Amino acid sequence: MAPAGSSRDYGRSERTDKAPRSGSKQRRSPGYLNYDRRRRDYDGRRDYGRSDRSRENEDRERNDRDRREDYDRDRRHSREDGGATERRDLDRKAQRFSRRSASPPSRSSRPREPRSRSRSRSAVDREKGRAEPNFNPSGLLAAATKTVEHEDGTKTVLKYHEPPEARKPLLGWRLYVFKGKEQTDVLHIHRQSAYLIGRDRAVADIPVEHPSCSKQHAVIQFRQVIEKNEFGESKQVIKPFIIDLESTNGTAVNDEQIPTSRYYELQAGDVIKFGDSLREYVMLHDEAA
Repeated sequence: MAPAGSSRDYGRSERTDKAPRSGSKQRRSPGYLNYDRRRRDYDGRRDYGRSDRSRENEDRERNDRDRREDYDRDRRHSREDGGATERRDLDRKAQRFSRRSASPPSRSSRPREPRSRSRSRSAVDREKGRAEPNFNPSGLLAAATKTVEHEDGTKTVLKYHEPPEARKPLLGWRLYVFKGKEQTDVLHIHRQSAYLIGRDRAVADIPVEHPSCSKQHAVIQFRQVIEKNEFGESKQVIKPFIIDLESTNGTAVNDEQIPTSRYYELQAGDVIKFGDSLREYVMLHDEAA
C-alpha cells in the first residue's frame, strides 16, 4: 500500500478534484453504467404504472362528473319546461298514430275484438229476442216413425214404442174377459210381443168400449229380462208387463192403481181393469190353466 501523500495518491486526488473538460465525456466504470441503466428502467416502469392508474382514475372521475352534469341539466330542464317534454312526446305519438290510421289496415293487422265485446253482443242478441238453436229432442222424428196412416187419409200418432228387449212369449198367454161373473171372451196374446189397449179401433189391438177409457189407454208388453233362481244362477226369461199410457182414469191390477208410464210386472192369475169399466181381464197361461 502506498504511503499517504505519495505521488500516486496525489495524482488520484487531482484527477478527482478537477472538473471534467467541456466537450469530453466522463468515463464511468462498467458496473456503474449497468446500475444506472437498471435504475432508469425500473423508474420508467414504476412511473408508467403509476401514470396508467392515475389516467384511469381521471377518466372515471370525468365520466362521473359528466353524468352528474347531465342529470342536473335534465332535472333543471324538466322543472323549467313544466311537463312540456312529455306533451311533445305525446304529440309525436299522436301524429304517428294518425299517419298509420290514415291508410286502411290490412286484414292481418286488424286487432282482434276482446271476448268481453263478443259476450256483450250475445247478450244484446238475446235481449233482441233472436231465436237461438235448440238441440234438445223435439219428438218430431219419433212421432214420424210412429205415425199410422189410415185408408181415409187420416193419421194417428202412436203414444207407445216397443223397447229393445221386446220378445214374443214362449208360453201361451191368454186374457179371460169377465163382465160380473159371466165370461164374455178369451183373448190369445202370445202371437206378438205387445198389445195396445184403447178405444181407438184403428190402432188398438184390444179395443175397449167404455167411455172412461182413453183412445190409447195401456199396453201389455212381453220383455226379456234376467232373473236369478234359488241357487243364484242367472237366466233369461220372457215375462209380461203392463204400462199405463198416462190415461185419464188409470189402470188397476188386482184392484190397485198402478203408476203411469212405468212397467208393472204381471203374474198368472192377475185381474186387470181399465178406467171405470166393469170388465175384468184375467191373465193366465197354458201351464197355469
